[in-house]
Amino acid sequence: MRRALALARLAEESGEVPVGAVVVLNGEIVGEGANAPIALHDPTAHAEMQALRAAATNTGNYRLTGATLYCTLEPCPMCAGALVHARVSRLVFAARDLRFGGVRSKFQIADSPLLNHRVEIVEGVLAADCTALIQQFFLNKRSAD
Repeated sequence: MRRALALARLAEESGEVPVGAVVVLNGEIVGEGANAPIALHDPTAHAEMQALRAAATNTGNYRLTGATLYCTLEPCPMCAGALVHARVSRLVFAARDLRFGGVRSKFQIADSPLLNHRVEIVEGVLAADCTALIQQFFLNKRSAD
């Protein structure tokens, strides 16, 4: 999670919402990402999607069975769906996203009994640090506007 937090800080330096994610498989980081929808002109370039894409490329498989994704913010519905499609085994996230959360706050996509795969979910790891980073980012944005 500390690497994901470092990636979130890199996203913030680029003017993106500070979210970072890493995919770990067999004790190794196989993919990582930072939010980049503005820089890439891509609405799907969330940190989780970037990390999943890198992990799939690095493992040579779009299925990431046995992998854990660490993320500084609760994934949105799009990212939660991607976790299910990739068959990620476990999600560890820091802070809840009360407006757009697709795992706990608004929807429960990643471990829904309606779907053919359920992701194990752990929340709250480094939550205070990640929440503070995001809150400060938006405070700064509001005061700049």
